[in-house]
Amino acid sequence: MYTTVNEDGVLNNYATEPNMYYAEYPAIWEQRRYLIQGVFATLIVTALVLVGISVS
Repeated sequence: MYTTVNEDGVLNNYATEPNMYYAEYPAIWEQRRYLIQGVFATLIVTALVLVGISVS
């Protein structure tokens, strides 16, 4: 942990910064999986909105 002291004697603690890394572009099979998840999420949200409209 990184600690500094100002002129009044107050301690300031800083967390250590993690190492940075760059994300890799998703593979074709991952892109397809994301597309399928997006379609299912859209269907679920649409169904919930339609049920909410029909109930009210």
